[in-house]
Amino acid sequence: MLIEVKVPVLAESTPDATLLEWRKKAGETVRRGENLIDLETDKVTLEVAAPENGVLKEIKKQTGETVVSNEVLAILDTSAAATATAAPSATAPPAAAPKPAPAKETATPAARLSPAARKLVDEQALDPAAIAASGREGRITKTDVIEHLTRAAPAAAPPPPAAGRAEQRVPMTRLRKRAAERLLQAQRENALLTTFNEVNMQPIMELRNRYKDAFEKAHGVKLGYMSFFARAAVEALKKFPVINASVEGDDILYHNYFDLGIAVSAPRGLVVPVIRDADQISFADFEKRLRDLSEKARNNQLSIEDLTGGTFTITNGGVFGSLLSTPIVNPPQSAILGMHKIQERPVAENGQVVIRPMMYLAVSYDHRIIDGREAVQFLAAIKEHLEYPALALLGI
Repeated sequence: MLIEVKVPVLAESTPDATLLEWRKKAGETVRRGENLIDLETDKVTLEVAAPENGVLKEIKKQTGETVVSNEVLAILDTSAAATATAAPSATAPPAAAPKPAPAKETATPAARLSPAARKLVDEQALDPAAIAASGREGRITKTDVIEHLTRAAPAAAPPPPAAGRAEQRVPMTRLRKRAAERLLQAQRENALLTTFNEVNMQPIMELRNRYKDAFEKAHGVKLGYMSFFARAAVEALKKFPVINASVEGDDILYHNYFDLGIAVSAPRGLVVPVIRDADQISFADFEKRLRDLSEKARNNQLSIEDLTGGTFTITNGGVFGSLLSTPIVNPPQSAILGMHKIQERPVAENGQVVIRPMMYLAVSYDHRIIDGREAVQFLAAIKEHLEYPALALLGI
C-alpha cells in the first residue's frame, strides 16, 4: 500500500516551511515514528515522522524547497515492509561477513550539518568541528553557525592596515526575517501609541521574599515576578476587555478568555509562547507552565500550538537591563505590556522623599480600537494590583 507523507498543518501565521536535510534516502527502510526530515518555519523546527513501517519509495520535495500545509513530501510503500524485514531464503548466497563499523570519531563533521549551515560554513571557510551543535542528534544548524561567527568575531585578529576596514556579511535567519516583516507590518497597519506609568515594586518584593522558599517547597517551582504581572494583567483585562480584543476587517473581535503570550529568549531569537486560560490557573501552575515553555524554547522544541492564539502579550526587557522601552504589538493582538528593570529611586510619599524599588511600565496599543483613556486606565489598574496585591484575592 502506498501512503503519502505530507507536511503537517501549519499555523496561519506560518503559512510555509523550508525543508532541511532528509534523514532517509529513497529505497531505504523506515520504521513508524522515525523522523524522516525536519521542517523549519518562521518560529519552530518540526519533525515529519514516518506514519507506518515501510520503504521510502519516492521523495517528492528536495532539501531547501519551500512547502505548505498538506503538501506531499514523499511516498511510503508499506507493503514493502514485510519484504524488507523477511528472513533470507535458504537458496540465497551466504551474506558476506559484516565489516566493522567505523568509529564515530572518524565520521565527517559535514554529515552533521543542515544544508543552510553547510552553505554558510563553506562561504566562511569554517571548521565544523569547532562549532557547538544545538540541533537534534547533534546536528549543526544555521543558527549555530551564526552564533559561532558572532562569538568568534571579537577574538579575530584585526586585519593589517593595508587591508582596509574589514566587513562581514551574514544572512538573516528565517526567524529574524519573519520577525522583521511582522514588526514592519504592525507599524504599517496599526495605529500604535504607547503610554507609560511606574510601579512601586516593594509590596511584591516583600511578599515574594517572605514566601518564596515555602512556595518552592510546596510546589517544586520558583516564584517569579511574571506570575504577579500576569495576574495583574488578567484583572485589568477583565475591566477593559477591548485591550484583550483584536481587529478583523471592520469588526472588533472580543475574547472572553485570557491567553497570555510571554516573550522569552531562545537560541533562534525572541519567541512568544502562550499560556492559555491564565485567569483559571494558580500562581504555581502559571510558573510551571512558564518554566516548561522556557525550557522548550531553549531547546528549540516549541510547537506551533505553543506559539499561536495569544490575546495579550507581556515582555520583560528588564532582564536585559532595559530601563524604558516602547514594545511593538504582536498582531493580531491589540496591546502589549512592557516590564523593565527594577531600580531604586527617590520618590515622594506623604510629603517625604523615600527610596523605593521602582519599575517603569509601558503599554503599546492599537489606537484604531483602543482610546488613550482606556489604555491609561488599564495601565493604572495593573499598577494598583501590583502595589496592593490583596485586591486580586478580594476580586476588586
